[in-house]
Amino acid sequence: MFYRLATDRIRQPVQLENHFGGTRKSACWLIGGGPSLLELPMQQIAASPLPKLTTNLAGCGCLRPTFWTSYDPSARFQRSIYLDPSVMKFVHPRRAMDLVPESTCKVCDCPNLCFFDPDPDRGFADFLSSAHAGIVDWNDTLVQAIDILYRIGFRRIYLAGCEMIVSPSETWIAKAAERGVAYEPLMTLREFSRTCEEAGISRTEQEELETAEQYHFDERKPLASAINTDGHYFRIAQYLRLCRRSISLAGVELISVTPGSRLNDYFPYETAESVCLREGAAIGFPDAESVRGFYTQQQDRQLAGLGPMRDFRPHHWKNSPAEPQREEAQVPVAGEQHRAALREYLEAPPVVEIREEG
Repeated sequence: MFYRLATDRIRQPVQLENHFGGTRKSACWLIGGGPSLLELPMQQIAASPLPKLTTNLAGCGCLRPTFWTSYDPSARFQRSIYLDPSVMKFVHPRRAMDLVPESTCKVCDCPNLCFFDPDPDRGFADFLSSAHAGIVDWNDTLVQAIDILYRIGFRRIYLAGCEMIVSPSETWIAKAAERGVAYEPLMTLREFSRTCEEAGISRTEQEELETAEQYHFDERKPLASAINTDGHYFRIAQYLRLCRRSISLAGVELISVTPGSRLNDYFPYETAESVCLREGAAIGFPDAESVRGFYTQQQDRQLAGLGPMRDFRPHHWKNSPAEPQREEAQVPVAGEQHRAALREYLEAPPVVEIREEG
């Protein structure tokens, strides 16, 4: 599933499937680049014991990710992500020979970076399945990230900064209202723009009125690109709606912590604060754990009132045949001359040394 590539195209497998799974559903934050990230309690999210996967430029300036993945060309992203050994990166193999921005390093040479084969033929019914040999390729980083998290063992995914919508600015909405055009929440930007044009607000005027903030970082697309991006967001939200049965059967929970997201109509919504409290209580609050006395205490630290526990061997062990005896490995001796000398030494009669007294 995952592998490293060298500059001479040598492929080395990396065993990561279900690596992060545990006795309870392992959870992870999936951080998008929406402007709502500036309204969420990012200090609490960053300090929570859950890992964080960021996509593309998401999270920059707010937190340092545990995992990172991208879909677009390498030149669009930060050098500090590629070259940071503490960030595990998941990238398409077609980016392997790209140069890392502002460096002479190839993407495939970056530390802690894995590649995966893309799967463009995935359907909604089997969106998440361990039977696949690649990661879903629907020209979108979010669905790619969900599939990656599933394959490496996460079963509860919290979506932050994932509005999946580009909205018109308040000025644009007010201007449209003067012409009798009402903006409905979650309306596609293309539909709103077309209705405004029909009401006499030209595309040039709309470009001057602009959209609302598109990202939580300092970047903005022109109106035509913003309309296409919003249409893409709408399509992916509908894809995930159609994948809900597959997601459920795979045992995965997608939970939005993004206010006003298009996904909130189809998936559970929870506040980021409540997520931080619940997951921290289950795992432990790293900043609040006292360690006084740990090195001097003599007893195990068990839960109060815990019933008896005993480890058993699996039932089938007692009926399984005995493990066959293995032959001891032979240590090879390099070179025919060395082997001949060894045989001569082993076959020669023992030499007895006699010393005369006096």
